[in-house]
Amino acid sequence: MTLNLRIMAPNRVVWNSQTEEIILSTNSGQIGILKNHTPLLTALDIGIIRIRIDSTWTTMALMGGFAMIDNNKVTILVNEAEQASQIDFEKAQENFRVAQDNLIKAEGKKQIIEANLAFKRAKARFEAVSAIS
Repeated sequence: MTLNLRIMAPNRVVWNSQTEEIILSTNSGQIGILKNHTPLLTALDIGIIRIRIDSTWTTMALMGGFAMIDNNKVTILVNEAEQASQIDFEKAQENFRVAQDNLIKAEGKKQIIEANLAFKRAKARFEAVSAIS
């Protein structure tokens, strides 16, 4: 028996298939999910998801959302998601570097919050594409 994983963004179904293991970035850290996991509803942080089918891992950048786990079904609602295979490595690396610089230079609460969110998004994309490079 496996897990049924469905990832949905506002405008599309990003992923819908059977999987054997999932690793998610939640607001309180990473969590691993295997079959027969206890029911859970959790907020997701901006970060990556790792999906294992057989012995192959797929990585995706998730831009925050929620995950519900119940009866070997995992439903994930996200603001946006990008598969690592669709991310350009050099562009992601450059965006990550720029986001780091902007976070260091940020002043004032609003600018710091915006720079931190941009940094987290850039970091998630860079980590996702780095996992396959």
